[in-house]
Amino acid sequence: MAEAADELSTPLGQQTAGRTRRLRLPFTAMQALAVLMGLVLVGFVGVALFNDNPLGGEPTARIALRTPAPAATDDKHAPAAQAEPAAKSVAKAPAAGDAKTVTIIDGSSGKRQDVVIGVADSADKTEGDAPPLAMTGIDPRLLEKSRYGMIPVVADGLKPFTVYAAEADRAKAARMPVVAIVVGGLGVGAAKTTDAIMKLPPAVTLAFTPYGADPGKLAERARAQRHEILLQIPMEPFDYPDNDPGPQTLLTTLGSEQNLDRFYWHLSRLQGYAGIANFMGARFVATDPVMQPIIREAAKRGLSYFDDGSTPRSVAQTLSAGQSLPFAKADFAIDAVPTSAEIDRALVKLETIAKERGTAVGVASALPVSIERLGAWLKTLDSKGIMLVPLTTAMLKSKSG
Repeated sequence: MAEAADELSTPLGQQTAGRTRRLRLPFTAMQALAVLMGLVLVGFVGVALFNDNPLGGEPTARIALRTPAPAATDDKHAPAAQAEPAAKSVAKAPAAGDAKTVTIIDGSSGKRQDVVIGVADSADKTEGDAPPLAMTGIDPRLLEKSRYGMIPVVADGLKPFTVYAAEADRAKAARMPVVAIVVGGLGVGAAKTTDAIMKLPPAVTLAFTPYGADPGKLAERARAQRHEILLQIPMEPFDYPDNDPGPQTLLTTLGSEQNLDRFYWHLSRLQGYAGIANFMGARFVATDPVMQPIIREAAKRGLSYFDDGSTPRSVAQTLSAGQSLPFAKADFAIDAVPTSAEIDRALVKLETIAKERGTAVGVASALPVSIERLGAWLKTLDSKGIMLVPLTTAMLKSKSG
């Protein structure tokens, strides 16, 4: 007890004279746990310092993906080349929400047509891609780059209206009654577009909407068959948005800058057209303040304007005259009632107008019955003393008359 008391009373850090103190700590369970935790900590630090694992030890899973063997080929580098387009296709695949279904209603006949826009187009083109410039007969001087792609422009004294007008004997046209036929709504529906291109004579003018998977390719095919082409610009109808012409429609509720921006988007969708035309748009074409910038821009870019005649309140003719813009207006739609008998009756009426006035213009859709009746009727014109001419020729004759 004396020794214990002596040790307790000795100041820290000092020893009792003549005696060496021995520290005896019993090895308890708590000490064993502390040693174990120290070993674990040392092990963890070692793993963190010397193991090259950016995931810091998080659990991972490995999945083996088996790809089919490539087809036999003489080019030993072909498999790698084939894999790259496949990856691009996946990257460009549109989301389901990109597709848009619009209902196009013929204002005369009431015929409805549902068109899905955006699926094929999104898969084939990336945003801002310009159409290929290697199209047959496209003059690169008449193209100007916009934020959406290449759009027409006047250059070196040349205008798209004159450069892309179809060939015609204009001296002969000036001496006899002429008829111009415009078939519109093309570009959406490759089958009906191809029928119009291949079954109708070159003097028939074809008007393309800016929609579809590749309107530029179909337009190029039409020009290769010597058809003159127009670009139809979707414009606001009276019952919009219940009746929706499609994406980027020009609207009376938008300012001129917004409508011109949409206008440039449409202009970039294909190349080689001699002019523009309204696509629907009964409200828009009757509203002077919103039509003025469009007509002015069309004139600035060397184009013409075709009014499909669907609304008598259109201000396009007056505005075009003020800008010296080549202009024509359809007398009527020949397939407003899409039956063989009614189409034939409308064509006879067109003949009468041509003989009385010197020039007649009819507009039609690419319905099979319309293409069939037009093809048969056009073969009879020569015997009736009437000349079929492209729309640009009819425009020039009307202007000179």
